[in-house]
Amino acid sequence: MSKKVKYASEGKSYQTSINIKSTLIFIVLILLTIICLGPIYIMVMNATREHSDIVLHGISLIPGKELLNNLKVLQNNDLYSGFYHPLIGMKNSLIIASSCCALTVFFSGLTAYGLVVYDFKMSGPMFTFILAVMMVPTQVTSVGFLNLIIDLKMLDSYIPLIIPSIAAPAIVFFMRQYMLSSFPLDIIEAARIDGSNEFRTFLTISIPMMKPAFAVQAIFAFIQKWNDYYNQSLVLVSGEPSQLTMPMMIQKVIAIDRTPNQGANYLAITLSIIPVIVIYLVLSKYIIAGVAAGGVKE
Repeated sequence: MSKKVKYASEGKSYQTSINIKSTLIFIVLILLTIICLGPIYIMVMNATREHSDIVLHGISLIPGKELLNNLKVLQNNDLYSGFYHPLIGMKNSLIIASSCCALTVFFSGLTAYGLVVYDFKMSGPMFTFILAVMMVPTQVTSVGFLNLIIDLKMLDSYIPLIIPSIAAPAIVFFMRQYMLSSFPLDIIEAARIDGSNEFRTFLTISIPMMKPAFAVQAIFAFIQKWNDYYNQSLVLVSGEPSQLTMPMMIQKVIAIDRTPNQGANYLAITLSIIPVIVIYLVLSKYIIAGVAAGGVKE
């Protein structure tokens, strides 16, 4: 009888410790959620408030009533209307981000496929070289990149912003790790026996099986290119309103230093993140599966 009481006491103590750990983890996750989503919520609330209210009272968790007025300011005020055209900016940014995203994900997946599926002597050194390239900051190569664009007469063109996305070392690394952890090579051998050529095997078999990895990297690539103000400002130098992307327009909005309207500024920033949120919501179900599988070590 005493043993039963002892085992029951130990079981109750163990369950209590599990409950405490679960509660602490839940509290930490709630705090992280507030830290991540809090600034976005405040930004959206400020987009509905008046300039004087933001300046006098700072942060507010309650929405205001000036959303339409702030939108009118963005459309009609001479300080904004000369360069801020959200539909044009979104169109230009979508062209660049979508094209870069498609090229990055496809060719990175193809490279990772070649490194994993084919057994050749240079696969290891080539992967090491890819990792070395990943360590080089973008700013280090900016001067040479700009000189090349000038020599090719491609300034004020979207081509130099899109084509280099074919080479994405970080995404190649993720794709390779994903394939090493969860990609069955026996299926590739079976496809070869059935007479399928290599490229067709990649398109019809590998891509559907790597859908979680493709989806999660598509999100990261799209967000990165959507927010890429540095390279866009380096290449698109004319400043024509019809050519500006959303990051360039937002930078001009923030740079207004005479009679700025904080409510209109917050609204402009809020509008700029809508496509990113939509893309994230559409593909978010693949993030956990993709990161979990791709993060497993060999």
